[in-house]
Amino acid sequence: MFEIINQNTLAEFEAFIENHPKGHFLQSSRWAKVKSAWDFQAVAVRGNDGKIKGAMSVLIRKMPMVPYTLMYSARGPVCDPHDEETLRELTEGMRALAKKHKSYALKMDPDILSSDEEYIRIMEKLGYTRHFGSKNFEGVQPGYVFRLNVKDKTEDELLQAFHSKTRYNLRLSVRKGVEVRLCGKEMLETFSKIMDETGTRDGFIVRPKAYFESIMDELGENARLYMAFWEGRAIAGTLAIQFGNKVWYLYGASSNAYRNVMPNYQLQWEMIKWSLETKCDIYDFRGVSGDLTPDNPLYGLYLFKKGFSGDLCEFCGEFEMVYKPAVDLVLNKGLAAAREIRRKIVISRKRKAAEKENKPVERAPVQLQENDKPADEK
Repeated sequence: MFEIINQNTLAEFEAFIENHPKGHFLQSSRWAKVKSAWDFQAVAVRGNDGKIKGAMSVLIRKMPMVPYTLMYSARGPVCDPHDEETLRELTEGMRALAKKHKSYALKMDPDILSSDEEYIRIMEKLGYTRHFGSKNFEGVQPGYVFRLNVKDKTEDELLQAFHSKTRYNLRLSVRKGVEVRLCGKEMLETFSKIMDETGTRDGFIVRPKAYFESIMDELGENARLYMAFWEGRAIAGTLAIQFGNKVWYLYGASSNAYRNVMPNYQLQWEMIKWSLETKCDIYDFRGVSGDLTPDNPLYGLYLFKKGFSGDLCEFCGEFEMVYKPAVDLVLNKGLAAAREIRRKIVISRKRKAAEKENKPVERAPVQLQENDKPADEK
């Protein structure tokens, strides 16, 4: 039987998802507080010993102009992915929440690889429809990520495994005088401005400063802001999260100028070292494109992350349980169109603002090999 998590069992739920190998910060009630426009609910299933053996949280949002809500489970569920009984009970728990909150559908994007055929078979048997995302970044969560196994590794072992060009650029960054500092919320204004510059350059919508503040407030010591400085000025930054056995590189920003001093290499290395400090198993570089053709504009991002010798991971995609098919059909089309219109409007406004200020807008992806050629490594 499933149970709906309440205030009396919330701490037990949080401890379970943080300590489970499939746990994810996106399943936490702490992350739900960052997503203030959504309501948080969770269900759990207990084993014969009375302890939680499976859990799943959802964010619930009221849809505009209709009396229905959407339930979304980011990287859920958290359980043995081949335990069909637990997955069935969690599914029934979601159905009970859907009835309570008048949800027309449940969407989830599990932290399960596409090669896990048994998990996919179980989910389809339980009535879920599997959706295959594109190879780029059109989904809510990336379908492809780079992950670095850091379990029981030393700094020297990781460094030696890096691509020679990555090691060179990391050392070059230090020689050029780049300094990476662990910063507090006082640097979020600067980080947000550099993020705006990055979004304008690369064509994506940027979160406001208040969003980054909320992450640092709600995640506390589990969130870190790293900033790279050169000659006294901040030129790049990253926001990372540690939860359970993983550290995630969540957001990154870099100025159009000063890219030749390679701040991104030092920033990644500092986040990797955090994963070692906290005895994690995995450092997650987050999204890359699944289209690995060299003419893809995102190929440079792939090369940059590949240089740290991680593994390219393809997730199994999005699963959907539809409770009201007609409503789902209409709202899905409307939401997709609205998102694309909003994205184009925001990017257009930012580009026009940059042009008025006579700021060059570059669209060059991050490259593994920069202009500086190594003399000591071929």
